[in-house]
Formats: sequence, C-alpha cells, structure tokens
Amino acid sequence: MIEKAYLGNGCFWCTEAVFQKLVGVLTVKNGYSGGAKPNPSYKEVCTGTTGHADCLDITFDADIVSFETLLQVFFETHDPTTLNRQGNDVGTQYRSVIFFTNDAQKDTAAAYINQLNTGGIFKAPIVTELTALSQFFGAENYHDNYYLNNTAESYCQFVVRPKVEKFKKLFADKMKG
Repeated sequence: MIEKAYLGNGCFWCTEAVFQKLVGVLTVKNGYSGGAKPNPSYKEVCTGTTGHADCLDITFDADIVSFETLLQVFFETHDPTTLNRQGNDVGTQYRSVIFFTNDAQKDTAAAYINQLNTGGIFKAPIVTELTALSQFFGAENYHDNYYLNNTAESYCQFVVRPKVEKFKKLFADKMKG
C-alpha cells in the first residue's frame, strides 16, 4: 500500500539524502509545511518568519517499509532534543516535526516518542512537534537530489555526509541495493 509521510528534522538537503536510501521509499520531495504563508520560497522560509519548517514529502510502500521504521530513521539521524536547531542550522524552520496525515500516524508517532522518552534513549526530553499536516509546499527544483548533485560542496561533505554515513551504519539491512 502506498502512503505518505511528512517529516522535518533540520535542513532538507540532509534528510532527503538519508531517506532516498531507505528500501521501500519511492520518492522524496523537499518542501515546507507548518506555516501560514502560501507558496513560500526558500529565501522566505530561511528568514524564519513564515512559520514553515523544512520538511520532506516521503512516498513509501507500507508493504515494504513501515511508518514506524521511517520514525526510527527520523529519530536516529537528527537530534530531536534541540529546539529549533540542528547543528549550525538555527531557527524555527529547522525544528524537529512530524506532520501526521491520519490518526494512525499520530498515534504511532506519539507512542514512539513516549517509548523513547521513557526509555531514556536521549539525554534530554524529545521536543519534536507532532501536528496535523495542513498543506505541503514543494521547494524549488534546484533542491531536488541536492546531496547527489553537490556531493563535493563543503556543506554536503561536513553536514550531509555524516548523516548519510550514520544511516548506512545503523540501517545497513534497510538500505536500497
């Protein structure tokens, strides 16, 4: 069954590169959600004034990869305990957020967050926002496949690549061939 997930965990260049490698993920689209401004541009979202977060529209085959597995990858490849920040990327546009599309996703995500918090998996409480998806706005096309197209750039080398390497190490059994 084909489903959608909308996740924000910092700069979408980093997270796109990770989820593209996950078996069962069909497409990953960079974009924005969570704010009030319709059709925001990258430049506008970067100001932190639109209310939108960088996020991904992930289309996946739920018969191959579960929503819970997407959550595992999500929580393992960013710091869900820092408010409005991932590394040097600072602002509400880089917040940790799960935009659920139905009650099953909401319940699964809430239970997973509770499990991580009560299990003491992180040194601080999880601050990931859990909110209903209102609308997703696709980012400009030059953001698509950013890491794949710009691997040699310093941001990709020092920020994106370590996340991809962490994913490869932790989820080798769930990587595309």
